[in-house]
Amino acid sequence: MATHHFEPDHYFTTMGAHAPVLHIAPGDTVITTTVDATGQDASKRKVAETPNAQTGPFFIDGTEKGDTLIVRLEWIRPNRDTGFTNALLAPNVVEPEFVHELQDLPRFDWKIDYDAWTAAPLEPIPGLERLQIPLDPMVGCFGVAARGGQAISTMTSAQHGGNMDYRGFREGVTVYLPIFEPGALFSLGDGHAVQGDGEIVGTGIEISMDVQFSVDLRKGESIEWPRGENDHEIFTVGNARPLDQALQHATTEMVRWLQSDFGLDVRAASALLGQCVQYEVGNVYDPAYTMVCKVPKRVLSSLGTH
Repeated sequence: MATHHFEPDHYFTTMGAHAPVLHIAPGDTVITTTVDATGQDASKRKVAETPNAQTGPFFIDGTEKGDTLIVRLEWIRPNRDTGFTNALLAPNVVEPEFVHELQDLPRFDWKIDYDAWTAAPLEPIPGLERLQIPLDPMVGCFGVAARGGQAISTMTSAQHGGNMDYRGFREGVTVYLPIFEPGALFSLGDGHAVQGDGEIVGTGIEISMDVQFSVDLRKGESIEWPRGENDHEIFTVGNARPLDQALQHATTEMVRWLQSDFGLDVRAASALLGQCVQYEVGNVYDPAYTMVCKVPKRVLSSLGTH
């Protein structure tokens, strides 16, 4: 188990079978940095292209197609004093008749106060002069090389992960990803100091990050869609458009998980989910939408099977 300090010198804006930047082993930890969604680093220098340039990919030795990659997001922290957001709601999240109210306004900056652990508009916005939003850092885009030898834009998402923009991908979360290429080729980027559900203005507070993650492997165990867990729940992720298809993927993956790890058949899984499931929305701005299906661990602990 080694700890690698990796300083990126180039980035990718697609997720595919790119040449790896570093070989690591299951059990290893990586400490590195990411650039923001426009390719700016901690010094606000533009060092990468858009959108959502990724640090990586990292080749995890011994991983093969059909295995499951385990990624623990151990440390996710903004590393500069300002981030930016778009100014207005995305047209697809309001009624069509309301779209004409959305003026064409430039992005604006937010001041990051590390002592108070808050963000506030750098320039005053009428009505929001006293606004202080607690920071909740997350990784908006990450995953493995895409299925079928594709190189998929970091603007969107699929089974490999990608630009899911789910605020639950924060520090302390463990993520499970299907592997489609030897080495998995894991990469990450698109840090947000904080973001509301859905990324409905097309951004969180976009900012560069210092990150630490560790990796592990489940040999011969195959999953279809990203999964995750934190101290309180397990969850599955579906990425697709329309939104109901993303929900279908997330729900089906949760049933598979309840079958394989908790010994439930379809009837028992249906009964449990029907009364205990919780849903959250990830990205509803990009080409593929993201839905998250959650089950509280307190419910699962009552089963006595895990």
